[in-house]
Amino acid sequence: MKQEIVVLIVGAGPAGIATSACLNLKNISNIILEKDDSFASLWRKRSYDRLKLHLATQFCELPYMSFPPNLPTFVSKNDFLEYLDTYVSHFNVNPLYQRAVKSAYFDNVDGKWHVKAMNVEKNVAEYYVARILVVATGENSEGFVPIIEGLDDFGGMIMHSSDYGNGKSFEEKEVLVVGCGNSGMEIAYDLSNWGARTSIIVHKPVHVLTKKMVHIGLLLLKYIPCDTVDKMMIMLSKLTYGDLSVFGINSPNKGPFYLKNASGRSPVIDVGTVDKIKEGKIKVLPSIKKIKKSYVEFTDGKRKRFDALIFATGYKSTVMKWLKDDGVLFNENGMPKKRSPYHWKGEKGIYCVGFASAGLFGISSDAKNIAEDIDRILMHVGGEMDLSQEYC
Repeated sequence: MKQEIVVLIVGAGPAGIATSACLNLKNISNIILEKDDSFASLWRKRSYDRLKLHLATQFCELPYMSFPPNLPTFVSKNDFLEYLDTYVSHFNVNPLYQRAVKSAYFDNVDGKWHVKAMNVEKNVAEYYVARILVVATGENSEGFVPIIEGLDDFGGMIMHSSDYGNGKSFEEKEVLVVGCGNSGMEIAYDLSNWGARTSIIVHKPVHVLTKKMVHIGLLLLKYIPCDTVDKMMIMLSKLTYGDLSVFGINSPNKGPFYLKNASGRSPVIDVGTVDKIKEGKIKVLPSIKKIKKSYVEFTDGKRKRFDALIFATGYKSTVMKWLKDDGVLFNENGMPKKRSPYHWKGEKGIYCVGFASAGLFGISSDAKNIAEDIDRILMHVGGEMDLSQEYC
C-alpha cells in the first residue's frame, strides 16, 4: 500500500514540528515521519541534564507561539520540552513515530516524491508518495567522532556528548573533553563539579562571551552594523575575562557575530568554565596527535593517561544516506549548497529546514518561509488536492 500526501516531512525535531504547525495553519495536508519514538528526541534523550538554552527566549520561539511569561530569560531543557509539548498539542502536530526513512527519490513521470520508510515497531516497509518533500532531519542527525590514530584501542571509556547526562559516574576519574564549543565547555564544567579531574582540548581560537553579552549583541544588531557590535563584544569580553591566551584560549581574528553569520560558528557562552580554568580545576590541552592504550599524546609532545574521552565534536547530517535525488539542494556532506537566506528551497518540490546553522531562530524563519512558499505554489495550481487516500 502507498499513502499519498501533499507534503511529507522527514524528522520530528523542532524543525519538523514547526513546519508541520505552519502548514496546519494553512490547512495543507502533511505527514511527519520520525525514526525515534518521540518528537524532539535529541533534546529529550541525547542532551545533558544541566542544559539551558544559550539564547534568550525571544530568539528561541517557534512560529506563532511565545514562551510562557513566567519562565526565566534562559530556559532549562525541561522547560523547553514542556514548551514543545504544548506547541505540538496546540497546533495539532501528529508525527508518525518509529518510521526510519530508507530512500526518497523524485519520479519525473508523475512529478512526485516516492519515499520508503521502515516501520521499526512492526518491521514492515511503508511507502509514501508526496508532491512536496521537506527534509527536517537537520544538521545534528548523527554524532561525529573524528578519526584519531589509536582511538579504537583506547583502554578507557569513549563517549559522544549526545550520550552524556551528568558527571556523577566520573568522580575522581581522569576525563578528557575533546571539543571546545558550548557543549564541550559546559560538559567540562559539569564534570569538574562532580569531582572529575577534567581536561579539555582547545585546538582552535574561540570567542568567550557571557549570556548577557550575547543577548545585548543580538538586540544591538537590529540597529548597529555587525562590525561595530563585534568590536563592543570583544572589548566587553576582554574586560570580563582578561587575556585568556595565557590559559591556552586564543581569540579568532574575526568578530563573534561575523563568524556566526559567515560560518555558523557560535561563540562560547561561558557558564563558569573560565573561572575553573583560571583556578586550575580544568586543564586546557592542545590537539591530540595519537592514542596508545590509555595514554593520549598531544601535538606539543606531552602525553597523559585518561580514564575516559568525551567527544563534544559536533554532529553531521545523514541526509545523503537516504535521499537519492537532492533537487540541487544539498552538497555531498548533506548540507545546503546555497548560503542563508537562500538555502531552504531546491528544485522539484524539495525543501529543507534547520540547516542554516542559526539555531531555533533560523528554524522558525525556515518553517514560515517554506509554508508560505508551498501555499503560494498550491494556490497557483488551483489549490490543494485531496491526496490523503491510500491506493495499491
